[in-house]
Amino acid sequence: MTLILALDFGGTKLAAALVNAGSRTWLRYERRLSPVGADASTDLEIMRSLIYSLLQDTKPAAIGVSFGGPVDASTGTVRLSHHVAGWENIPLKALLEDEFSVPVDVDNDANIAALGEHRFGAGQGYDSLFYITVSTGVGGGWILNGQPWRGAGGMAGEIGHIVVDPAGPVCLCGKRGCVERLASGRYLAQNVREILESEPQRRGGLRDGEVLRGLVGDDLTLLTGQLVSEAAARGDDLAKEVLDKAAWALGVGIGNVANLMNPQRFVLGGSVMKAGEDFWQVVCQVARETALPEVDFEIVPALLGDDAPLWGGVAIASMTISNL
Repeated sequence: MTLILALDFGGTKLAAALVNAGSRTWLRYERRLSPVGADASTDLEIMRSLIYSLLQDTKPAAIGVSFGGPVDASTGTVRLSHHVAGWENIPLKALLEDEFSVPVDVDNDANIAALGEHRFGAGQGYDSLFYITVSTGVGGGWILNGQPWRGAGGMAGEIGHIVVDPAGPVCLCGKRGCVERLASGRYLAQNVREILESEPQRRGGLRDGEVLRGLVGDDLTLLTGQLVSEAAARGDDLAKEVLDKAAWALGVGIGNVANLMNPQRFVLGGSVMKAGEDFWQVVCQVARETALPEVDFEIVPALLGDDAPLWGGVAIASMTISNL
C-alpha cells in the first residue's frame, strides 16, 4: 500500500488528507480554521498536529503541499503569504523532509489546484486549461500541453493582480483596481463595509443595505464575503451591486486572459464562486464580451470544490513517486 499525504495551507484554513495512490477516496481527512492573528509558526504547529493525527503509525511515500501564496516550486521555499504573517522565505519543503524523511513537493495553491482539476476534476481530457480560485484572494494556475506551467520565475497565473479598473481602490499589492481587490471574498466584505460606513442612509432604499445590516446586527466588522452573497440572494441591492462589480472584474480578467493565451477551458473554483447563478452569468457574459469573437473557450465550475488543492497535492506527489 502506497500512501500519499496532501496538505493545504490556505489563507484562513488548514487541511490535510491521506490517500492510497490510485484511489479517489480519502483514507483520513482533517480540516481546521486558522485562528485570528495566526502567523507561520501557529499554522505550522496546527498542521503538524493534523499530520500526526492522520498518519498514526503509518508513513507516506511522498507529501504534496499546496500553499496560499507565492512559492519557489524549484526549492519548495515559501516566498511570503499575503494573508498570514511570518511566512517570508520559509523553506517549507526542507522543514517537512527533515521531519518526515520522505520526498516533499510544494507549490502555490492555484498551480496545485489546477493540477488537481486536470488530473481528477473538470480538466480531465483537456490539454490546456486555466484554473482560477476566487476565495480569500484570487489566484490562477496553468496547465499547458498537459503539464503545469509556472512561468520563468514561477509567477505565471496571477490573474488576481491584473488591473481592470485603474481608478479603482488600492489593492494589498499596491496597485489600483486589481481583480482581487474587487472580487475576492475579503474585499467583497470590505467594499460593502466602507460603503455602509461612508453612506449610512444610502439612497434611503429599504433593501439597500438593510439585509446586510440585519445579518450582522449592525456590527459591520462581522461582514464576510459569504454574508454579502447571502444578502444578495435575499434581495439586498447594495450586496447585489458589489457582487455585480466583482463578477464584472473577474469577467474582464478572464476575457483578457482568453485573448492572450486561448486555453480550451477556464475552471473556476473557490468560495466566492458559490455566490449564485446571477454572479456566474455576469462573469461568463463579461468574459465573452471582453474576448475577441474568434477566441473560443469554455468557462466551467471546478468539480473538486475546496479539495482541489489537496487533490493537486496528491497529483504532484504521485508524479514524484513515479519518478523515483
